[in-house]
Parts: sequence; C-alpha cells; structure tokens
Amino acid sequence: MKRRFFLRDTVLGGLALPFLGTSCQTEAQSSSGAKATADSDDFPLLEATVEELQAMMESGERSARDITQLYLERIAAIDDAGPELNAVIETNPDALKIAERLDEERAAGKVRGPLHGIPIIIKDNIDTADQMQTTAGALVMEGNIASEDAYIVRQMREAGAVLLGKANLSEWANFRSTRSSSGWSGRGGQTKNPYVLDRNPCGSSSGSGAAVSANLCAIAIGTETNGSIVCPSNANGVVGIKPTVGLWSRSGIIPISFTQDTAGPMGRCVRDAAALLGPLTGVDESDAKTVASREQLHKDYTPFLKDDGLNGARIGVIRDMMGFHEGVDQVMEAAFTAMREKGAAIVDLEYPEEWNELGGPAYKVLLFEFKDGVNKYLKQASPKSGVKTLADVIEWNKAHEEKAMPYFKQEILVAAEEKGGLNTPEYQEALAKTVKQSRKGIERLVQENKLDAIVAPTGGPAWTTDVINGDKYVGGSSSPAARAGYPNITVPAGFVAGLPVGLSFFGEAYTEPKLLRVAYAFEQATQKRRVPTFKPQLGR
Repeated sequence: MKRRFFLRDTVLGGLALPFLGTSCQTEAQSSSGAKATADSDDFPLLEATVEELQAMMESGERSARDITQLYLERIAAIDDAGPELNAVIETNPDALKIAERLDEERAAGKVRGPLHGIPIIIKDNIDTADQMQTTAGALVMEGNIASEDAYIVRQMREAGAVLLGKANLSEWANFRSTRSSSGWSGRGGQTKNPYVLDRNPCGSSSGSGAAVSANLCAIAIGTETNGSIVCPSNANGVVGIKPTVGLWSRSGIIPISFTQDTAGPMGRCVRDAAALLGPLTGVDESDAKTVASREQLHKDYTPFLKDDGLNGARIGVIRDMMGFHEGVDQVMEAAFTAMREKGAAIVDLEYPEEWNELGGPAYKVLLFEFKDGVNKYLKQASPKSGVKTLADVIEWNKAHEEKAMPYFKQEILVAAEEKGGLNTPEYQEALAKTVKQSRKGIERLVQENKLDAIVAPTGGPAWTTDVINGDKYVGGSSSPAARAGYPNITVPAGFVAGLPVGLSFFGEAYTEPKLLRVAYAFEQATQKRRVPTFKPQLGR
C-alpha cells in the first residue's frame, strides 16, 4: 500500500544542534524562553523553522541530505511505527538524490533561495513526474504516474525544495460521500491526529496537516475547495494559507472545482508558510484563473510580516459565526483581547444577508465542476484500472466495493455524474449567485468598516474519528472565503481540552500581504502553537 524508506543509518539521529532565535516559537517557549519539546521527543529537528534549517546548511553543520534523511527516519519511526499517524501515503525514492544535488549546488556557490534544500510534503492529488503515484487516495487511481509535474511542483523544484513525499488525504479530497471520515482513503487508510490519536485530523488535507504538525517535514502543501486547508490546520495546530484562487496554479491537480480550488502552504508558523507562498506564485497558461494574478502576486511575502502589524489595524468580528462551542468562544475572546492589547480596533459585524441561502447553489456548482474537471483529468491519466471517466470510476468502485467502499459509499460521485455540462442554465445560475453573493458580503464588510481583516473561529476541537458514521463538525468559518475565491489564513489561537483551535483571517481578493501582516502579529503576540505528544486518548 505504501512505499517507504526504512533508513538504517542513524548516526545523525542523536546529534542536536543549537537553535537560532527566529520568529517561530511555541506557547511554552514564549513563557519559559526554552525550546518546547514533548517529554520523550528528542528529534534533532523538532520544530525547526525554514530559517533555522537554512542556517544549519549555510554553516555546514548539516547538509540538505542530512536533513532529508532525518525527516525520512522520522516518517519511518512516527508515521509507520510508533503512533502510526498514517499521514504520509508515499515517500519519494528520489528524495536523497535531490538533496545531494542541491548540496552540490550550494558547495558551488549556487543557492536558489529560502527553500533551497528544504524538505516538503505535498498532498496526493498533485501530479509529480517521478516515481510517485498521484491517486487522490483512491484505489481506482493506483498506478497513475503523471507525465508532467503540476505547475506548482515545477515552481517548487526550481526554488530548490526537496520533494520528500506525498500526504494521505480524505479520498477524492472529501468529495465522495456525505458520511465520510476525514483523513480516510482507500489507498492510505485513516490519518490520525498527532495531539490525540483517536481524534480526527480533519480534511481533506489531513496528511499534510498531521505531517507538518508532527515534524515529519519542514512545511507541507494542501489543497482546498472549502475548508480543506484551514480545517486540518485548525485540528492539527498549524498555520494554513488558502490563497486567492489564481495566485497558485491548479494545473496538474486532481480537481473538484475550477471556481474554488487552490493549493496552499501549511507550516508550523506564519513565517514558514509565507516562505513557501511566494516562490510558487506565477501566471500559468494552462490555468486561466492565474492571469488575474499577474499584477497582484509577490515572489516573497515575508517582508509583510511585522511584529507591530496589529497596531492601528481594524479587525472585524462576526460573532454569529461563534456560539457553537463555549470553549472555542473563550479562546476567541482571549484572542480579541490580545489583538486589542497590540493596538487593534475590534469591530463587531453583523452576519451578511448576502451569505444566506448559498449552501444549495454552492454545492450544485461543485457537483457540476467536479464532473467536468475529473473527466478532463482522467482523459490523460494512466491508472492501472484504466478508468477514463467519472462514470468508469463509479462502476469500478461498485465492482470492488469490499475494498474501495468498506465504510461509506459514493453518493456524491453519483450525484455529480447525474449533472449535465457547464453550459446548462442550472449551473450558470448557481455559479452566478454563489460567486456574486459571497464576494459582495466580504467586500461590503471590509469596505464599509475599513477593515484590515475579518476574523472568526476556524473550527472546533477535533472530534473522535468514526469511519462508520462519519465526521462530527460543530462549526467553522471557511465557506465565505472559499466560495468567493478569496484568501483565508488560520493561526493557532489556543486549546480546548488539549485540542488545538485556530483563528481565521480573511478578506478581499489578493490581500494576502495585509492578512499576513495581522496574522503574523497575532501569532507573535500569543504563541499558541504546542508540540503534539501523540496521546492515545484525551487525559492519557
């Protein structure tokens, strides 16, 4: 089911180096001044930031190969054995060779940028033209080896990153069944939450969130249609950036929605996520949505990160998006107080009437666009099953039901297959209403109140995983920005019963610089990230 490196050379395993004082700190660090670690976790790169890893390579204390090997060993020890997180569906057989080439470049005086030699895990719905498969976690897609890298993978390689492996996910990016368990796929099994193992990691970028939180990589890439970056970031206690749709290309990514899909970075702190955001931007002729980003994109977003970024900022709070959990409300109120103390004005907002009754039309858009997009992707795909259409996928799953659908079925796939083409009035009307109303609500709130960002709880504490009955969401705030195609950044804000809770910052199109400024300042003021300790259950 998986391809792994089980590395025997552990000479580097016990060598710990001093850490540099960079901007990514944990809650324990901010109060005690010491590097926060789990009691039994002596991983040498624990909570290492991109800047720290670069400093190690620059000084010669570690090479990219050393760092890559340590993360591969960590995957073998934590993901496959030990807690068995099941976050990584496949490691890259070429990872060490890539790292060695990058070390040679560094030795020759060529450093490509801040990502040079940095190991990254990407979600298994993103094409890579190498020995790894691209399956969206589905057994029907096994054996699919892409002939070309996805555009963002090309950008990542050019920036000098080490492609460490692919992350498990909710199968078909959680667009298969209404009763699915987030983080479960037929190919990869069930991903666990590194804080409490019987809790859910949310999805669909479950493995990406769990992997970066558990220190299986430096940073990760997830994808989102509605919540699939920010929800697993919330549940796994990490930072997630869902960019404006079109800031990152979607070509070479197994799709759900042309209107809403985007990939985005996930990291243990804002600076690490921002370091990945810029190098992967670009106008891609294969993705028309990227054209509008030409005059809006930045190749480096880290200059926008300011410690005093909340001073004078106006932050809008939609309290109607709270109230689903008293513990989450307490975390949010503490967050608002922290922002006020850093000079921000907190502006109470009413829930926009424009967002009412969008659930039906928005879901209809996804059904139509999923059928269209998946059929286009499958025409050029090469799974061993030979499927070439969504209808083929449905029939293959029926014929292999015991393996492919042991816990829940495929009613969303069936509903999508029943839809017509994108020229039908039903689709056009649903699309126009969803996009217009979702964008209008955000833009009106921001402009009328002169806001730097709108904030709301990203979600609730992680629920107990249940593959039979499915997920138990209690609340969240991803839909407005997702439906509008606008940016959304979630930052760890606190804990409820030992489970992380995030705060989302969202706003108008291409306002990533402004959102990063206030999100970073909030993170620096609060430092709520904690190292997960892999508890089997709450209280144990």
